Amino acid sequence: MQITTFNPMILTSHADEVIALFEALGFEKKHKVDNIDQRDITSIRMKDANGFHVDVARVESIERDMTTMRMNVRDFDEAYEFLKARGFKNARGEDHTVESASAKSCLMISPSGFSIQLTQHIRKEDK
Repeated sequence: MQITTFNPMILTSHADEVIALFEALGFEKKHKVDNIDQRDITSIRMKDANGFHVDVARVESIERDMTTMRMNVRDFDEAYEFLKARGFKNARGEDHTVESASAKSCLMISPSGFSIQLTQHIRKEDK
């Protein structure tokens, strides 16, 4: 399994406050995706001068902030099966994925409770 990036991701209904905190720490907004899964979810990718990344997802329906790990991979299906074989469950139900023209993803929950936001970016050569 090839992992292309691995970094923290914060799911929150208080995205402006979280983003402001990371900007004060030297992070800059690099990329934004709106209306994820046809829901009112916006994801903001941030990066600092040292090359560290943090993603902040504005999820208005979430009651408490949730910190997860974003793991981008080259082969979504391979990574999905890898995690399932180790007891991870899809948070939105068996085999539910969020798909767009540029990515495929889902939130996987481990048997002990930590989570991984599994994502594959669809590259031009993959289409």
